[in-house]
Amino acid sequence: MAETPRNSRSQAYRRLSLAEKHDNFVNQYSRRTLFRVGAVSGAALTLGGVLQPGTALASPGPTVLLNADKVAGSALRPFGRHIAYGADPSQQVVVSWQVPAAVTAPFVRIGTVPGDFSPPIQAEVRALTSQMSWQHPVEEVPPNSPKAITQYYLHARIDRLLPNTTYYYVVGHDGYDPAARLGEMASFRTAPAPGGDGTFSFTAFGDQGVGYNAVATSSLIAGLDPAFHLAMGDLSYALEGEGGHPEEDQYDARLWDSFFVQNEPVTAGIPWMMALGNHEMEGWYSADGYGGVRARFTMPDNAWNGSTCIYSWRYQNVGLISLDGNDVCYNSPSNLDYTKGKQLKWLGKTLAAFRADPTIDFIVVYCHQCTYSTCHSNGAELGAQTDWAPLFDKYQVDLVLNGHNHIYERTDPIRAGKAVKKVPSRGMTNPVKDGTTYITAGGGGGSVSEFPAPDTYLGHETPNDSPVPMKYSERDGKDRTKKVTWSRVRFRGYSLVAVDVVAGTGTTPPKMDVRAISADGTLVDQIIVQRS
Repeated sequence: MAETPRNSRSQAYRRLSLAEKHDNFVNQYSRRTLFRVGAVSGAALTLGGVLQPGTALASPGPTVLLNADKVAGSALRPFGRHIAYGADPSQQVVVSWQVPAAVTAPFVRIGTVPGDFSPPIQAEVRALTSQMSWQHPVEEVPPNSPKAITQYYLHARIDRLLPNTTYYYVVGHDGYDPAARLGEMASFRTAPAPGGDGTFSFTAFGDQGVGYNAVATSSLIAGLDPAFHLAMGDLSYALEGEGGHPEEDQYDARLWDSFFVQNEPVTAGIPWMMALGNHEMEGWYSADGYGGVRARFTMPDNAWNGSTCIYSWRYQNVGLISLDGNDVCYNSPSNLDYTKGKQLKWLGKTLAAFRADPTIDFIVVYCHQCTYSTCHSNGAELGAQTDWAPLFDKYQVDLVLNGHNHIYERTDPIRAGKAVKKVPSRGMTNPVKDGTTYITAGGGGGSVSEFPAPDTYLGHETPNDSPVPMKYSERDGKDRTKKVTWSRVRFRGYSLVAVDVVAGTGTTPPKMDVRAISADGTLVDQIIVQRS
């Protein structure tokens, strides 16, 4: 996919908030089109677990689609299954999927033995309607096609699961119960109870898109079989443009269908925990641009009532935090400061609580925009350096992961904006003494960016002691560059990050073995993060 382009509109238009641009768009289109986000909530059930009510959607308000045209349920096969953990992954899982048209009584059935499933657990339906008049389809559209499409997303929250247990499941609806079709069965595994010994793996990338490079990185996840995957924004590229400009961003809502189908072999069994990117600012649906995201995904969203993809959770001895980089982004400012300080305040409290918890060894923060990067395509984010980095320093965050720039880059450990220690590939860093390591892992498949300096990675090291220019945007939108010395590893190619969390022993503390792996399985970087 192409890099995030600058819009042709004036700087004054770019500096409008997304809420203001959304209002302008609504006023323009309300005279001739209707678009809506609908939610049909199922009742809570207690059936080997609890189905919790869904999160309320932001403006525009919920529309219950009771009179939608129906197709026989037997003809509608579910697709695009994707699962996510709740804040307690030892007990909470959300199963999500799509159906091609409205159905009655959608459900999930689960069990610990293949084929021996519970009675149906009701799912919530979130219907997302998109007008063709404000879309730019990437494929041919027949002249007799409808003037709007509605995508039906279904979500079932399951609670009170047993820790460290494999569950099998199927999804269906009235007229379609695949309980006897084992080929449609999937499985997931809950986490061990909190405070376990801390031996597990996870993967991460951003900027995946749809296509054969995206298939390669998704397949790499399947081969690694991690406990979970972090999807760090700009997921489908259904939106082409900067994001947050509904009057000019190009958009094809059905690319989300392709995204979910492409990844279903992995996402049906490995939880994907997402963060928001600028390409998720779909200003047609809601004032904050996240109405589409709220229809498609269910994340813990426990920062405050109404937060979207801003949440914290833990997996055994690792505390994880998902942030919305659009809130601090000077480069794509449509949602700049939209939380009015809430996210920053919550981040400080959450980091303090994690660091004070003796059962949490490591803190990992993930988001989309780059706090530190020398790739000039989207640059580094001065807003994150100003607002977030001091908190990362204060609470000794071990690892910060992001996408946005379509490359792999690892910094030396940084404190107060400067490199503390040179850490080459296969080196070791101690965050207590050395500072925080920042990794840009935006090579998920969308495209490949450029560096202002030569690549340097495992087995292909180049001289790398001279300062490298870091590009960034000021709050007023003007671009600047600054020479930095912390860019240690740079790789242009499709890749992901794999982290093996290794339990401590009687004589050694726990550690994180952090690797970068190219789409063809080649190791391009590796470091050990170990606190002492």
